[in-house]
Amino acid sequence: MRRVLGHGTFLRFYLLLGLALCVVFFIALGGRSFIEQVRREDYREQLAALPMSLMTQQLADVPMEEREVLLGEFSEQLGMQLALRSLSEAPLGYFERARIERGTVLVSEEPWQLRQRLPTSSSGEQWMLEATFGSWSERQWQGSMVLLGEWLAEMPAEDRLTALTRLRPGSWPLSLLNALPDDLTTEQQFQLTLGGVITRLVTDKLSITLLYQLPNDADDAEQWLQAGPISRGDTLPLNLHLPLLVALMVVLSLIVYLIMRSIESRMARLELAATRIASGRLETRVKVESGDFLGRLGMAFNGMANQVQSLLRGQQEMIRAVSHELRTPVARIRFAVQMVEDMTDQPAIQRQLQGIDADIAELDELVDEILTYARLGGETVNGAELEMALVDCRAMAERVIDTLAPLHSGQQLTLVPGPDIELLAEPRYLQRALQNLVGNACRYGKSQVVIRLWDEPHLVRIDVEDDGPGIPFEARADIFKPFARLDDSRARSSGGYGLGLSIVQKIMAGHGGSVTVDSSPALGGARFTLLIPRRDSPV
Repeated sequence: MRRVLGHGTFLRFYLLLGLALCVVFFIALGGRSFIEQVRREDYREQLAALPMSLMTQQLADVPMEEREVLLGEFSEQLGMQLALRSLSEAPLGYFERARIERGTVLVSEEPWQLRQRLPTSSSGEQWMLEATFGSWSERQWQGSMVLLGEWLAEMPAEDRLTALTRLRPGSWPLSLLNALPDDLTTEQQFQLTLGGVITRLVTDKLSITLLYQLPNDADDAEQWLQAGPISRGDTLPLNLHLPLLVALMVVLSLIVYLIMRSIESRMARLELAATRIASGRLETRVKVESGDFLGRLGMAFNGMANQVQSLLRGQQEMIRAVSHELRTPVARIRFAVQMVEDMTDQPAIQRQLQGIDADIAELDELVDEILTYARLGGETVNGAELEMALVDCRAMAERVIDTLAPLHSGQQLTLVPGPDIELLAEPRYLQRALQNLVGNACRYGKSQVVIRLWDEPHLVRIDVEDDGPGIPFEARADIFKPFARLDDSRARSSGGYGLGLSIVQKIMAGHGGSVTVDSSPALGGARFTLLIPRRDSPV
């Protein structure tokens, strides 16, 4: 079953990984398509930028009454329907208006429509040139080169480079050549002398270059206008790569997050199991679902838990066996002492025998404490074997006082008045815990021991206070260890075996509660507190 679960886990993991990679692929494909669309729009804008920038520049340099004539010439040369519109009255959207105000050429197809703002005139009024035509062809390219060449030919040679820089950015790369390229054929050179436009195509780069000879007088040196090269195979700019990269990083981060979350959840279960074992629930095991490194770690953890549980079980069984075996020789010694005591009347021997009998009683009580501690270690680890019943806490406290008051005649044992409190608990063990605390307070207190009961919403609190010397703060964590005793006033001479408080802690752990110790605010000695959570009554 574990092997099947492991294969199922791996199958789900690989399916998740495959799905994530498919998502990454489709995001990359979509991003690539988006970038190609942007590149196509950028290419169309670059084609349109040369004729539109040339026309808007020339239209802005002439008076308003001459623009209609100039529009007619442009329309005939380029095969376009041209119109001037006021920018304030043009039907543009928000983003279109923002782009055209920046000087960008707006391009749309089917049919082709080009729009660009004229440079602002001295009057401050803004105009937009709108060009409409059926399809883009060499007519528009060659017509643009002829118009640009004629425009440059009308100005002095030294002003031509400055005029080229006045054209809007984003058009074809423009340059003036004083000599023709060496790879032109004779026919191409002849075509240039006739005023034609040469289109040069470099197939490996898919780039286009246009050449046109500027009209000139006989005295001027010959110059040629070159537009290009322009290519659709240029390297993508960084701002187009960035969205795709961000999308890939987000998806990959999500994949890593899902994998790490799976590992974290399994590690959290391992941590929870370790915490339960540390709290005494030695039967806790980790569910092994796969054969990877976490699965091997879980198997090693289970093996460790089995070994620890086996060692502790063996230790408890040994303690029980030794304690039971001690009872037989102790009983024999007690019987022998009683026989000797019946056989002699000498006072000195009687005193010795009484001392031996007291030591035997003490040893018998120690064996009983060890057996109780060992039994609690096996029965009340998780509270599953405790037989719960409703306990009247006030009546239980009164029984403890009635039991211990005759043994400590010099102490005043007091139960603070209050309401009756019922609690679902194991009656015998809970009374044993309270009796150990009250006996401990009577042993070390001076003259007064007080028991207080508190009825809280989710638990019952029992305080046992005395007026003794108290417990130092640095020793409060050690007194609940088995066979631990304090020096000075709480030494071995005052009685006790160091197991009473350990037994109390075991009983509280079995009930899901706890025992704490601090200073008594009323009596000045020690105050031990039992915190027992309330349980639902069984049906």
